[in-house]
Amino acid sequence: MKTILFPIALLAGSLTLAQTQVAKDTVKQKEIEAVTLVARKPTVESKVDRTVFNVANSAILAGNTTWDVLRMTPLVSIDNNDAVKAEGQTVTVYINDRKSVFTGKELKEYLKTIPADNLMKIEVITSPSSRYETSGSVINIVLKKRDDEGLKGSISLNNRQSTKNSQYTNFNLNYHKKKFTQTLIGGYNSGNYVQKTETWDNRYASNKTTQFNMENETRNESPSLSSTSEFELNDKNNIGFVFEYSQNRNLSLAESDGMIFTNGNPDDSFHQTQNMWGFSRNLGTNAFYKYYDKEKNRILDINLGTNYSSNDNDNLIDKEIDKQGVKTAQQLGIISSNQMRNYFLKIDYTQPLGKSGGTIEVGGKTEINNHVIPNSLYGFSMNDPKSEYYNLSRNDTFHYEDNLSSLYANYSKTFFGKLETRIGLRYEYIDYKVRQDVAGTERKDAYGTFLPNLLLKYNFSEKFDLSLTYNRSIWRPWYSEFNPFLAPEINGTYSRGNLYLNPNPNDRLYLKFGLLKKYFISARYMHTNQDYWTTYVTENGRTVSLPGNFDGKVEKYYLFANTNQNFLKNKLNVNAGFGWYYINNKDFNEKNRLGGKDYISYWGASANISYTNLFSKNINVSAWVELANQNNGNSYANNTNVFHNISVTKIFPKTQMELSMQLMNIFKRPYADNTTYSQDGTFREYSKWDWYGVSLTFVKRFGNQKVKENTKTDLEKNSGGAK
Repeated sequence: MKTILFPIALLAGSLTLAQTQVAKDTVKQKEIEAVTLVARKPTVESKVDRTVFNVANSAILAGNTTWDVLRMTPLVSIDNNDAVKAEGQTVTVYINDRKSVFTGKELKEYLKTIPADNLMKIEVITSPSSRYETSGSVINIVLKKRDDEGLKGSISLNNRQSTKNSQYTNFNLNYHKKKFTQTLIGGYNSGNYVQKTETWDNRYASNKTTQFNMENETRNESPSLSSTSEFELNDKNNIGFVFEYSQNRNLSLAESDGMIFTNGNPDDSFHQTQNMWGFSRNLGTNAFYKYYDKEKNRILDINLGTNYSSNDNDNLIDKEIDKQGVKTAQQLGIISSNQMRNYFLKIDYTQPLGKSGGTIEVGGKTEINNHVIPNSLYGFSMNDPKSEYYNLSRNDTFHYEDNLSSLYANYSKTFFGKLETRIGLRYEYIDYKVRQDVAGTERKDAYGTFLPNLLLKYNFSEKFDLSLTYNRSIWRPWYSEFNPFLAPEINGTYSRGNLYLNPNPNDRLYLKFGLLKKYFISARYMHTNQDYWTTYVTENGRTVSLPGNFDGKVEKYYLFANTNQNFLKNKLNVNAGFGWYYINNKDFNEKNRLGGKDYISYWGASANISYTNLFSKNINVSAWVELANQNNGNSYANNTNVFHNISVTKIFPKTQMELSMQLMNIFKRPYADNTTYSQDGTFREYSKWDWYGVSLTFVKRFGNQKVKENTKTDLEKNSGGAK
């Protein structure tokens, strides 16, 4: 309780002082409008601490979800496990400056429910200030804000053909009257997906290799609804409430074959089928109060909210083993239920500091998390002493509880009209407890962390600038990664969490040189002395995947060149980037005896090209291509992927209708091929994704479609060298 009351007391004191200063300070500041009409911006803007992907008027939105557009965002990559990264580093995702509690597949399903037509921009913040709760970079997804008088909106119908056929329907409604604004976004997705996977599991001690192949077909049904209500009390005070709900029902059938080799000779073989049913729900609420004094440039944000998600799964595995011609049948079912509850209070305050021209930001957050994961196994093989499933724990309930509190301060100032600075410090304190009901295992821990950051930018002239940023961050394990319950996987392996995972701190330096506001060259250095990654161990003859702690120094170097160009009277926009990555894993490999690669280097590149109003016929054309590798800790990419997307949209202005066709990865289908190194052996996985084919979309709009953009975020980021 002390950890909760401490930051609240400090925040209350600082806010009281801030409001007192509002009454006393009569110094007039330059007026900044609360909202500004959105003008035509470059598709990609490169700023000192972030890259901004302006997609509000782009043809890339047609027929896509927010998840799809996130895939196409410069500097962003998404691996076959749906982990989102920026410049190869882990990210924290925000939506309208509000942190999302979802990660991995949960985040994917949530973003797929938000139609891309509702997007304003995506900010990739590679050097976030102390304001942000992050372990690395930040991705801030900014949605459109329509507040012109009356009712307006749109409805879109999409049909997507890849291996199977999928349909998507989304609607947007917005009503604005005087001081009240109401927005509703809803959707229904019915999708069918196919994935093919092959694995090679090599165990050193037993000289055993298990080769496995699988085809998995999944059907998803995902309705969603979100509501945002905002009321303007006066020209300085707003209140509002956000409600978000989505659910996903899925049914999948997987069929697989495996062969075991001992000392290079064929041994047992097996055939498996898996029927999996799943149902998940996500519910988020956020009540907010905003104070914005335009004359004195003061902003106060108070957010109080809750997040709840549940995920219920029932997997039934039927396995037939052929051992020297003798066939035996085994069966095992896995029931899991994941419930996550999050409660938070967040307060942020920004104001100029006297007549010095500086800006101070202070704030903090306290949140409580309470997560429960019951697991149970069933099936006739649980009672058979000859079965590999006989001695497995039948059931247990895992609990994770924490209180995470933080305080931060940023100070920004420009010196000599050319040197922009920002210095910040964030303090985070976590007190957590993990335990199992049946096994009786338990762990308690608490620790505090100081996270400094620094930003410097020098403008030599209107055409040349140089910036330097430093960030220290910490990556904490996700709650489910602690769960030690052992469960079988469809590929013949097992998985569990690790009760004794430790966090991973790291330091990053970032240097960027801007030329003519069109060309940018950047370099990044990242250093850490410990980390945790997925590893594979042998336990009672089983291959088990789990997150493990790794000591050892890892150094990452990154060089990147980027340009954004407009041609043909701004109708043709081209953004292209090319990067080189180098990783020094030598100490990391030696201390953990992994046998992996000591040094890794690879190339990456991306390009977005769009043409507006082709032949003056209201036809928009866009194309995107990315060259990407996936190297993570002790897991190394065996291939370079080429992703691409081509979109053509015809606009009918008089009827406010659009018709779009999208071609996804039609020349080369993407796949993942990675090898993970551990002390016990290697595990290679090859997966062919279902992200390819053709998509057709029809959009009907009505009402006034003019859009306004809230500049609260712009004020925050423009103070202190984030221009």
